[in-house]
Amino acid sequence: MDEEYDVIVLGTGLTECILSGIMSVNGKKVLHMDRNPYYGGESSSITPLEELYKRFQLLEGPPEAMGRGRDWNVDLIPKFLMANGQLVKMLLYTEVTRYLDFKVVEGSFVYKGGKIYKVPSTETEALASNLMGMFEKRRFRKFLVFVANFDENDPKTFEGVDPQSTSMRDVYRKFDLGQDVIDFTGHALALYRTDDYLDQPCLETINRIKLYSESLARYGKSPYLYPLYGLGELPQGFARLSAIYGGTYMLNKPVDDIIMENGKVVGVKSEGEVARCKQLICDPSYIPDRVRKAGQVIRIICILSHPIKNTNDANSCQIIIPQNQVNRKSDIYVCMISYAHNVAAQGKYIAIASTTVETAEPEKEVEPALELLEPIDQKFVAISDLYEPIDDEVFCSCSYDATTHFETTCNDIKDIYKRMAGSAFDFENMKRKQNDVFGEADQ
Repeated sequence: MDEEYDVIVLGTGLTECILSGIMSVNGKKVLHMDRNPYYGGESSSITPLEELYKRFQLLEGPPEAMGRGRDWNVDLIPKFLMANGQLVKMLLYTEVTRYLDFKVVEGSFVYKGGKIYKVPSTETEALASNLMGMFEKRRFRKFLVFVANFDENDPKTFEGVDPQSTSMRDVYRKFDLGQDVIDFTGHALALYRTDDYLDQPCLETINRIKLYSESLARYGKSPYLYPLYGLGELPQGFARLSAIYGGTYMLNKPVDDIIMENGKVVGVKSEGEVARCKQLICDPSYIPDRVRKAGQVIRIICILSHPIKNTNDANSCQIIIPQNQVNRKSDIYVCMISYAHNVAAQGKYIAIASTTVETAEPEKEVEPALELLEPIDQKFVAISDLYEPIDDEVFCSCSYDATTHFETTCNDIKDIYKRMAGSAFDFENMKRKQNDVFGEADQ
């Protein structure tokens, strides 16, 4: 403890572990502490199952029908990885992929008029889909061809659209797309949680649809990937990277105080000792007086003994309930995985319904999702506050939002990196050096 570090990191959530990995690869001396005895902070996977029951104060513990407690790894925060997204890029550049195994999620579904429909993943599926009528399909196809060919550096591909000033609403109008198709495109392809994007310049939406299509093109069933043994494997993979490059890890280490001198962070006090540092990274739980509440997310973890109805018995899927379909401002999501991912006992499924809280009765808000999951063996309800940092002295991450992928988390990582390093984030900074002293000879 009694040493000087370039960077001290508090909390082993995914954001913190990726940043400590990057800092270590870049030659910084890093100390990484967590008050918990396990990795992952808010983004951990809980095992054994008994631990999950304890965490949610269900004192009777799991019934025998749940199988062996050790067979469970239950994520507290439901997310998938976009196959062509930023987190996969970070995993590839750092080679953390060698510590993980992924499976492709079997399908993405969208809710319309009380029913769920598969989001088409091939041309054939699109032609056969009941999501839209025949003439709509033609217009939609034209729109998708336009998006695929769109290149912001080549005005010949613009077809009269200005990426910086034409709103997405106007682009939809140009292709004469109806409300259902707009809902589907904005929420199931561009993955927006609300409709605020409609009046913003169209470039970001076009890029989001491209990301979806490119991710889908990689594996074909859906654009999403999920790691075997749960999302808790991700922070651990990056922690291992940091340790290989000389990072020091301390779990179960209480943080008593953050030491300031002349308005600058100079160290962290724990159990009577002070470790000094030049920069400090942490999650919001370590600096409650330097963050502001920016809303709430409700997540309901449901254990099922059956796949979700009308999903073709998929052992993993995502369901998006666009806000317009249920008179809300933000979408409701369901992420479902199962024993096939080594996160549940044989024959068991874990579905997590989540959304941004809008009323004083959050549980009621998720009902449309829970109805799709019946019968439910056991529910665990978590309502979490979302925090944002308000202090520039400490590099604090944002809470994990209600989106079902890691793109916003990666944006947060890039933003913190830029503020710490004083230069824009570049994926090249994450590459392992070829002739490293810490190389893994045994691999």
